[in-house]
Amino acid sequence: MKKVLVIGSTVADVVISVERLPKTGEDVHVKSQSMTLGGCAYNVSDAIRHFHVPYILFSPAGTGAYGDFVRNALCQKGVPDPIYVPDTMSGCCYCFIEDSGERTFVCHRGAEYHFRPEWFAALDSDSIDCVYICGLEMEESDNTHIIDFLEAHPEYTVYFAPGPRINILPPERMNRLFALSPVLHLNETEALTFTKQPTIEKAAESLYQATKNTVIITLGEKGAYYKDDSTDELIPSINATQINTVGAGDSHIGTVISCLKRGDSMKDSISKANRYSAAIVEQNSAQLSDEIFEQLQLI
Repeated sequence: MKKVLVIGSTVADVVISVERLPKTGEDVHVKSQSMTLGGCAYNVSDAIRHFHVPYILFSPAGTGAYGDFVRNALCQKGVPDPIYVPDTMSGCCYCFIEDSGERTFVCHRGAEYHFRPEWFAALDSDSIDCVYICGLEMEESDNTHIIDFLEAHPEYTVYFAPGPRINILPPERMNRLFALSPVLHLNETEALTFTKQPTIEKAAESLYQATKNTVIITLGEKGAYYKDDSTDELIPSINATQINTVGAGDSHIGTVISCLKRGDSMKDSISKANRYSAAIVEQNSAQLSDEIFEQLQLI
């Protein structure tokens, strides 16, 4: 089986629990605080790892306390070293978790969001057949060579999770990304806001016409809607007690990629992804432990 190339950030998540976010000028008390591995690419790669699908975590890490934390934490987990960037400090992501389970991110960007052309030249491109990318990296003006690399490999299946950046990326960059015919993965708000359509069905149709490939729109507790060339269907989720939504979307697309690689249909892949992400939101971590994953019986 060929590998999934997971392009994106691995960061130190500073997770701060509060009853609610403060208004301007207001004080609130922190209920708890911790630092864990996070970042879209790392969260996706950890979901892929659970399914025993081969992958490459293509993620930079710089210097400073946060860079040291990332490299040491990955080493402890047995993950190959990230791309070391000795001339740039790593940033972090402050994740504010309210009692409702909703999360708000404040990002301090560093080495983890910037990629260099020579890194792609060093890849064994023949060992790869699909690629994950997210909107955070596409936002950086010096990362257009990521698109250059993908354009040079039309044989790859591209999975693009743009996140809220879909609404601020330059149109010419979006046109190049859509021309790659990616499988799009985004949430309800992102899909409706970008397409300016009144319903999920019409938003999915609009996005499908732009990419000519499968569109997956996550709908929280309602599940996920998808459209491809022959099907449009809502795949329901399962009941879950929402504690922390950090990593839910990342784990969802990571599971979809893994299950498709293992031969599942798109419908079954999304159904399993719904179950995986439901387990994510019921805990205080953006990744599942091996024990919890085994209990889900997804493989």
